[in-house]
Amino acid sequence: MFGLPLTVLALIALVGVAAGGVAYALLFNRIEEQKKADRRFDHVRRQETDQNVVRASRDRVNDAVRRRKSIQETLNQLEEKNKAKGVAPGKKPPMKLMIKQAGISTSLTTIHVVSVVIGVVLAGLLYLFQLVPLFVLPGVLLAAGLGLPRWYVSWQRNRRINQFLDRFADALEVIARGVRSGLPLPDCIHLIASESPEPVRTEFRRVIERMNVGLSLPEAIGKMPETMPCPEANFFGIVIQIQAQAGGNLSEAIGNLATVLRDRKKMKAKVQALSMEAKASAYIIGSLPIIVAGLIFMISPGYIMPLFTDPTGHIALAIAAVMMAMGIFVMKKMMNFEV
Repeated sequence: MFGLPLTVLALIALVGVAAGGVAYALLFNRIEEQKKADRRFDHVRRQETDQNVVRASRDRVNDAVRRRKSIQETLNQLEEKNKAKGVAPGKKPPMKLMIKQAGISTSLTTIHVVSVVIGVVLAGLLYLFQLVPLFVLPGVLLAAGLGLPRWYVSWQRNRRINQFLDRFADALEVIARGVRSGLPLPDCIHLIASESPEPVRTEFRRVIERMNVGLSLPEAIGKMPETMPCPEANFFGIVIQIQAQAGGNLSEAIGNLATVLRDRKKMKAKVQALSMEAKASAYIIGSLPIIVAGLIFMISPGYIMPLFTDPTGHIALAIAAVMMAMGIFVMKKMMNFEV
């Protein structure tokens, strides 16, 4: 290479290796100290990272425990409030509260007057045409006077609850989007109270009225089940109260509640579709005796009239009515499912 002999090249290589060995020998301690320092630094950094991970995990666990404890305390408080108000699951509310829940503007006194009039008129017609014996008339008067008005109020109440549930999930979705876009929750409540269809509009107006008289927003929403007795309204009140006490993402919580309510509605529709065949059979079986009796009365009145004129026929009709009522009650219990 470049005319240099191999001996000179070998000498140069040996000199370079010797110089490198001397340099390495002189710098060995410093290099080892640097390596040890780097290893200690990496170890400390890994320890700090592990400690931060453990600390963050511990904080998350403590956060979840505190949140669960707060939620449990809130649920216990709500149960105690319901017990103090005398609200029990499955218990029929008083007639005055049922009228308010049904959205009927008629007073309780008017309902009582109408009940008496209905009972007297029906009992008078049955006595006038001598369709039932005299000792049955007090029972007819009592059943018609107390049963028919209460049945109408209960039917109107259930109808209003179903209308509310059909639109409640959409209202919650609007509230969740409003909160997500930066609107305060009271402004979203005002929006629903002015733009939503009935009966959602009336219920949220009542929330605003309660806030205007001094109640906080969680307390005002927590009273919604008093006028709208359904689990969905109670869920909404619980979510708002928990968010007010424990914090969290309000828009996400309300959006999740809206999704849950839609899933509940789908499940109810699925259960109703699956039980429709049994309901149709129950309707046919329940109405068949009345239809057959009507047809026999049209074809041969003298054949069936002893049931209405003879005391033995009255007893047979009473036994048949009791057995039919028991059968309809059992079929109703078998077909109704709580979702």
